[in-house]
Amino acid sequence: MTPAAPLQPATPALARRLAAMLYEGVLLFGVLMVAGWLYSSLTQQRHALQGKTGLQLFLFVVLAVYFVWFWSHGGQTVAMKTWRVRLLTVDGQPLSQARALLRYLLCWLWFVPSLLAVWLAGLHDGVSIAAITLAGWLVYAALSRLHPDRQFLHDALCRTRLVDAALPARVPA
Repeated sequence: MTPAAPLQPATPALARRLAAMLYEGVLLFGVLMVAGWLYSSLTQQRHALQGKTGLQLFLFVVLAVYFVWFWSHGGQTVAMKTWRVRLLTVDGQPLSQARALLRYLLCWLWFVPSLLAVWLAGLHDGVSIAAITLAGWLVYAALSRLHPDRQFLHDALCRTRLVDAALPARVPA
């Protein structure tokens, strides 16, 4: 008799993963606000367009540090803990910093195709940009339905997966 393979944790529902992503955006607003203030203070930036590229690169690095740190130290950001979602490799192991960095870079697939379409179309009005970006996000999220484990494309490419993070057992009082 062969031992049974350990059960893989279930993949969280798409709605829960998207809710965690939305909550992550709310939390990151504060992180990026403080980082932007720090950058503008240290560089003596006096106008929003002065040093714009440097600010964008700095915020890109701040986001990388945030996500790589949390994903490689426990597999959960604050929003992921709230929504009980954990990030593991497909083998069920914690992520290394290199794999977490790869996932961070591949996560930009949520944004790059729609923003490239906006740029190629030469759009400048906010409503069109928002509509195309939202449509791109919805298509990207819907693509997870094509994966056997319902994982996002960036997770399939870097061999990671989002799983249910069970609540810790309560100790009776």
